[in-house]
Amino acid sequence: MKRLYVSSRSCTVLLDEEGDYYARSRYTLYLNGVEQGREERAVFSLFGLWPDTEYELTAVRADGQRETLSFRTEKEVCTLNVRRFGARGDGDTEDTAALQAAILCCPPGGRVLIPEGTYKTGPLFLKSHITLELKAGATLSLLTDRSRFPILPGMTRTTDEEGEYLLGAWEGNPLDSFAAAMTGIGVEDVRIIGQGTVDGCAQEGDWWQNPKVRRGAFRGRLLFLRDCRNITVQGVTFRNSPAWNLHPCFSRDLDFFNVRIEAPASSPNTDGFDPESCERVRMYGTLFSVGDDCIAIKAGKIYMGQKYHVPCRDIEIAWCAMLDGHGGVTVGSEMSGGVQDVRVHHCLMSGNDRGLRIKTRRGRGRYAVVDDIVFSDVRMQGVKTPMVVNCMYFCDPDGRTPYVQSREKQPVDDTTPTVGTIRFERVRAEDCQCCAGYILGLPERPVKHVILRDCRFSFAPEGAPMTPAMAADVPPCHNRGLIARFVGSLTLENVTMEHIEGERLDLEQTDAVTDQ
Repeated sequence: MKRLYVSSRSCTVLLDEEGDYYARSRYTLYLNGVEQGREERAVFSLFGLWPDTEYELTAVRADGQRETLSFRTEKEVCTLNVRRFGARGDGDTEDTAALQAAILCCPPGGRVLIPEGTYKTGPLFLKSHITLELKAGATLSLLTDRSRFPILPGMTRTTDEEGEYLLGAWEGNPLDSFAAAMTGIGVEDVRIIGQGTVDGCAQEGDWWQNPKVRRGAFRGRLLFLRDCRNITVQGVTFRNSPAWNLHPCFSRDLDFFNVRIEAPASSPNTDGFDPESCERVRMYGTLFSVGDDCIAIKAGKIYMGQKYHVPCRDIEIAWCAMLDGHGGVTVGSEMSGGVQDVRVHHCLMSGNDRGLRIKTRRGRGRYAVVDDIVFSDVRMQGVKTPMVVNCMYFCDPDGRTPYVQSREKQPVDDTTPTVGTIRFERVRAEDCQCCAGYILGLPERPVKHVILRDCRFSFAPEGAPMTPAMAADVPPCHNRGLIARFVGSLTLENVTMEHIEGERLDLEQTDAVTDQ
């Protein structure tokens, strides 16, 4: 048992580091000797604690083995209850002003408390050095009239006409966007905790209608952070976002524990978590069920990558569950600043189209380097294609042009991206339908090195054919092995593929191959 995080009112603990989203055993928990109930998740959080207080947590496994952990909660200056600021929480009255007033009045080290109730609200803006707690039964219910939403300008020229100030963002570009349900601009040391819910209510408005059309501005998120640091989100449920759910951008030292992110499978572009050009990010114990990629690690499109070339790096995703969604964990496709040092481990994926996925394309640029990506100890059930590395991703305005899709060598220049070393270790995938993996590099710059170690793939005979990678001229597959095109080095060690049709390796323009 390991302590992961402690605030003045909460604590997050890792019960089983060898589990996935679920622990390998059910635990009974005791806090200061008082039974708290049973827990089956590998990572869990306690709430309702008292500041500056010693606690002893005991976890008893089903076989009787027990572990004990002691911790002390942090100090707290005061609590400001939003009801005292005039918030009604009746589901009808708009509470935006009262909620925002409580946030702005909170002193450093203080807590803004949102008790049980449904609070109709427009976008709220965060403040540094505070805790915002949504108690169990508290819901921030977002307004649906976009005319009530502030717009974050994508780019503002500085008065010397040489620099720029960036606020709004849309799919990797500095574009005007509506403010999020909760927005942080340049804030630090903020905790958003509790067992409450942030509900974007997108299905009640027009956010999901003609979703790519800009109307006033581009769609907002539920949490947007720009140039922030030392932010923790713990326990909160986010659902029905107008667009991406959680979108930190150019931020660092971010922790997300035991979050739930939900959206209908049919909802457009409702990615769960999209860290963009961020550094030192941890996502532990979160459950995703969304209408697009559960997690998409990004670093801007061409302009942002070439001007700022800030990579997304030092990212850890662990003990999470990715249910449904187009991709489980994706890198790209907006990654012109580069993505490096990513560790995804001890996760559960179920029902995704593609499990572990890398997307890039010609034009992303010389800073668009994807390297040192490790996927390990991932359990998949019913994921159609467990692994995809696609360097010809076609979902851009020019994505289907010969420049992007040509299988002939193109000149290597400042527009050419790079995919370095990608490792898949101890991936266990059952009831696959398409192929074990599909790797499509660039003829002029092949994927440098792909390693599969101690992996097992088994296929469902009744599965339907599917196109494994979103690139032109990729035929549908059914129960195929590993397909690789334009790869420098491919290493398989102790890799099992059960019930496949045809050869286990289908290779073209793949140089050094080791299969043992």
